[in-house]
Amino acid sequence: MTNESRTFSRRTVLSAAVGGAAAVALPGAAQAAGTWTLRWSPDAAKGGLAAFETVEDDRAHSHPAGHPHIFPEGNNFRFTMHTVDRDTSTDRKRQEVTGNRTGTNSYLQWKLGETWRLTYSLFIPSSLKATTTFTHIMQMKQPGDGTSPIIVQSLRRNGSTPTIELKVVGSDTLVGRTNLAPLQDKWIDIDFQLKIGNGNAGTVRWIVRSGGTTVIDANKTSVDTFLADRVRPKWGIYRSLGDTSGSLQNCYLLLSNLRCYQLTGASS
Repeated sequence: MTNESRTFSRRTVLSAAVGGAAAVALPGAAQAAGTWTLRWSPDAAKGGLAAFETVEDDRAHSHPAGHPHIFPEGNNFRFTMHTVDRDTSTDRKRQEVTGNRTGTNSYLQWKLGETWRLTYSLFIPSSLKATTTFTHIMQMKQPGDGTSPIIVQSLRRNGSTPTIELKVVGSDTLVGRTNLAPLQDKWIDIDFQLKIGNGNAGTVRWIVRSGGTTVIDANKTSVDTFLADRVRPKWGIYRSLGDTSGSLQNCYLLLSNLRCYQLTGASS
């Protein structure tokens, strides 16, 4: 059994530790601590891609022979990207899923003033490299065509160093950044927390753990984390063809143990 294919029945993951527990408020947030209430916990092996609001698998039909590019693989969700894949905007590639589906016609809606938390495990192989232009593996967006991302988690070359980073896009605010190479070819855990606020009312916290060790725990307050309507998460591989480092090749990404919590019982 390969590292990337093994299940998590024997692993103690970050998401298991927060379910239903009393929460510490986001750093700097003007609220009393509440409780993280579990709202979404998909099982890839049982429900497959029905876990998501939408699936954007080669929406330009650029590579039919590669279908499916997004699929459940045991307890994991797998995103595969080939050098020939193209998005409807032909200067980039995209294989992504969006949202948190809770029923046939229902999904979570992250609204202004609310606080949400995502925890999940992530496997980034060495074939999925950081690039000089954008390679996003998670985004927070307003639903709808043509809307700009609010927050991006990216694999980006910082000079000659491959890194993983989180940014608030509108203000170009770097929440945190750390070297990518030590985190590849192994399972790592992500804890992303978001207070949705207009202007300077938003707060973001981003925690990365590897082998039980906290690699980075970064936060930003007084940032804009809302455009309009609602916020919706996206996962997968979304990357520009404009890379100048020669880092684009056939690659994949694995996600597992996805959990979504809403902060409840907190007072502003």
